Amino acid sequence: MSMTAAPAGKPATDAQALVIDAVHGPENRPTLVFIHGWCCRRDYWQAQVDALRGDYPMWVADLPGHGDSPASGTHTIETLADTLIQALRRDSRGISGPVVLIGHSMGGAVALEAAARLGPQAAGVILVDSFVIDYGGLDADTQGAIHAPFRADFSAAMADLIDNTSTALTPVALKARLKREMADADPARALPLWAALLAWQPDALAQLDCPIHAINGSLIPDSARTRCAPWVSEIVVPGTGHFLQMEVPDQVNAHLRDLLADIAAWPAR
Repeated sequence: MSMTAAPAGKPATDAQALVIDAVHGPENRPTLVFIHGWCCRRDYWQAQVDALRGDYPMWVADLPGHGDSPASGTHTIETLADTLIQALRRDSRGISGPVVLIGHSMGGAVALEAAARLGPQAAGVILVDSFVIDYGGLDADTQGAIHAPFRADFSAAMADLIDNTSTALTPVALKARLKREMADADPARALPLWAALLAWQPDALAQLDCPIHAINGSLIPDSARTRCAPWVSEIVVPGTGHFLQMEVPDQVNAHLRDLLADIAAWPAR
């Protein structure tokens, strides 16, 4: 499926309609911005928000066309990042201090793009299983082969995606929930975004002047690990699948706390 350019003004339009959960926290700590994945929603971070509540200010949104947030058209990774930044800076919820962007799956790509745009305001990026597909290493034929099943039967392909990114640690009830909720996405918006994600190049990795960490499950391909190694420090949670923040939340939360402490102690800050 071909991608059309994002209409001018769309990020601003969608930023105004973005559904956000803003959680208050100490003013002397960075705001944590949680970014969900493709066809996911903000409450997939609920265990992390509950664990960190009171320790950090937090900002959790449904991306345009996901969950409760409408979209004025199709998006790319770059326009999603632009939308997030415009929402971060709008008067009603403006965030002017340091930000740590925490992204799962596609949300990690959006986090990297947003951090590159935020410049010094980005205190750090934490990727949660973001490179389970080797973004930046997919040729056009591979992109087309991954995309084609979703064009043919969106619901069936989504179910296969969940099955193929699960492990023995993935609860059966969680798999059923993910299949139901993710297949409920509007293919007219989800398919162009999927194509844009598969074509996305992670150039922002080399552009950032802040710590970049990854909390990964057991399915990250070696090619992606090699691609990210010069810029990303990695923690692997053995045996976990792609939705590890929901599979083993206590482990992920403990790693998040450690990484946030590392970001706070980063020498350049």
